[in-house]
Amino acid sequence: MTVTKKMAGTMMALLLCAGGAGAQQMYKWVDASGKVTFSDKPPPANAKPVEIKAGAGGAATVPLPYALAQAVRAHPVTLFTRTKCDFCDQARTFLKERGIPFVEKTVQTAADEAKMKEAGGDGRLPFIKIGRAKSTGFEAGAWNSMLTDASYPEKKILPAAYQYPKASPASPPEPVAPKADDQAKADSIDRKTAPAAPPADKTAPPGFVF
Repeated sequence: MTVTKKMAGTMMALLLCAGGAGAQQMYKWVDASGKVTFSDKPPPANAKPVEIKAGAGGAATVPLPYALAQAVRAHPVTLFTRTKCDFCDQARTFLKERGIPFVEKTVQTAADEAKMKEAGGDGRLPFIKIGRAKSTGFEAGAWNSMLTDASYPEKKILPAAYQYPKASPASPPEPVAPKADDQAKADSIDRKTAPAAPPADKTAPPGFVF
């Protein structure tokens, strides 16, 4: 089933109503003549890449080309690194030069190391996960093969405006609860700023309560 641009609005409205697990995947592309097409079948190989929003935590307003977005959704990339690690720097540069969206997790504490081991690492860095595939230590040839197997484009097609998310700890610190003294001070301030009770009405007869 293929529809033209005139029917796109109706088709998309029906898709929104259909939502859920039973909704059919729809694709959008531009052919050689410039015509925009919506279809339930993937676009042909010679079609212009379609931009759809996806991004492994990157800039949400920057859409990714169709092939790249599909790879990100099916096989997200997570890179585990630490500071003062030359191979980690090389690994990060390699992914950016190939145009691979990824999330970077830093390993600095015992809790970070535990999280990395939960992900399948053995303690050595850098460690990368590409979907379910894993690799310890940076080796460009092996990583290229893993990315290609995960359907990532071999040539960089990442939009120039894409912004990689900032690296974050593999195990984010727990929020710090306020100390007892600080809480007592806060309660004291609340009591001081609370509105005072209205004065008693001395004209009211004894035993009468408003």
